[in-house]
Amino acid sequence: MSTTSELTRLREFLNELIPSEDQLVRLYQNFCAQIRKGLGSKTNKDASTKCYLTYVQDFPTGNETGKYLALDLGGSKFRVLLIHLKGDSEAEQITKIYDLTERELHSTGVELFDYIAKCLHEFVCEQKVDNEHMPLGFTFSFPCVQTGLSRATLVRWTKGFNCSDTVGEDIGLMLKAAIARRPGLRIDMVAILNDTTGTQMSCAHRNPSCHIGLIVGTGCNACYTEKVENCERLDSKYKDKPKIIINVEWGAFGEKGGVDHLFTDYDRNVDQNSINRGSQIFEKMVSGMYMGELVRLILLRAVNENLVFAQCKLRKHITDILTKKPHCIETKVLSDIANDRGDDWPLVKDVFKQVFNLNNADPDDCMKFKFICDVVVKRSGNMIGVTLSGLVNKVGESFSVIGVDGTVYRCHPNFDGYMRETLDRFVDKDYKYDMMLSEDGSGRGAALVAAVVHRDYMERKSLNAKLRQ
Repeated sequence: MSTTSELTRLREFLNELIPSEDQLVRLYQNFCAQIRKGLGSKTNKDASTKCYLTYVQDFPTGNETGKYLALDLGGSKFRVLLIHLKGDSEAEQITKIYDLTERELHSTGVELFDYIAKCLHEFVCEQKVDNEHMPLGFTFSFPCVQTGLSRATLVRWTKGFNCSDTVGEDIGLMLKAAIARRPGLRIDMVAILNDTTGTQMSCAHRNPSCHIGLIVGTGCNACYTEKVENCERLDSKYKDKPKIIINVEWGAFGEKGGVDHLFTDYDRNVDQNSINRGSQIFEKMVSGMYMGELVRLILLRAVNENLVFAQCKLRKHITDILTKKPHCIETKVLSDIANDRGDDWPLVKDVFKQVFNLNNADPDDCMKFKFICDVVVKRSGNMIGVTLSGLVNKVGESFSVIGVDGTVYRCHPNFDGYMRETLDRFVDKDYKYDMMLSEDGSGRGAALVAAVVHRDYMERKSLNAKLRQ
């Protein structure tokens, strides 16, 4: 059994990963300052959170009907969806997943989008809707600067993509051109959005009070509904509508120093060994892509300081693996073991067997490992809760729903609670909030944007017809 002094030493060792109230207050203040900078026309260039304009200004009512397509591109696979909206917030969907090989990931932009258009054509033929004129919403989860609802200039590729002749180009025009090169393909791409916007729109379809979208998965980002008068960079022609969704791109928060007071040597190590050193600092502290690696680094130091596995015969073997095998601890492990407790620790022992080939692990070491994992996850949830609080207060509605998607949020049983801990402390007392799990936000949300655009088009067409009479 671990002695009280051993547990005290471990808690003290992990103390730098447990933010104090003062540190969280400073995080809140820094984040809100970056949002103000991101919205300003003169200060945007100095902001780490760029607050990209999405040009999504119309929201679902739940009464939308008809068939719409969605394309979801954000990794080494992409999805094509056919969504049948039936009113009363009801929808049916058919989804097909397509693989992208190394060839497509590192091809030219023309080759990539020609392949996507080919798959789109196959899909509509399989679903026997190839003779219908189909509006399409395009979820494109890479950093872009949008200049209109269906126009977006790629800032940089991430997630292993490196297609030539695309950075600085209009992704919307490239997809439209690829569709035009496919004879008989009657698809009209009407909107580009990222996965956070899709998540917000998907949840707004069920609850119109959804003013914020959040992704906590491999990456982490958020969007929210802003008043147009606060968007200095928005052209006046778009200010006839009261609101617009802002893509915060908060993964980059910290690139200007906003999280330095929480940045540990573990975080510094993760950043230095990443492919985008110095970028996406907040994301590297809170998202699924990096939490497992943070645990590996913390565990390695804890072993070296005789805090864990001090009596284990395989201690040197464990140290060698932790030293020589980056990413040997996957983030999903943190979710898998979250409910493991008691004397036997079967789930933690299974992790030790898989990673270290260690059988019959000491229950005390199991407890300590789980504690390390919990500290990393709780820091993430608490930090995200603080930044979410800034958005809830910025929205300024008496009640806001936060639509959430992503594997970390879906899979870790305590993550929702960790976010609420700091949300409850930092959300203004005049405002209430709740969280809603998204139903396939990146897919269904894209189709809903297409539906809303189509609805707006038909309403304007009807109004113009009446004016001509």
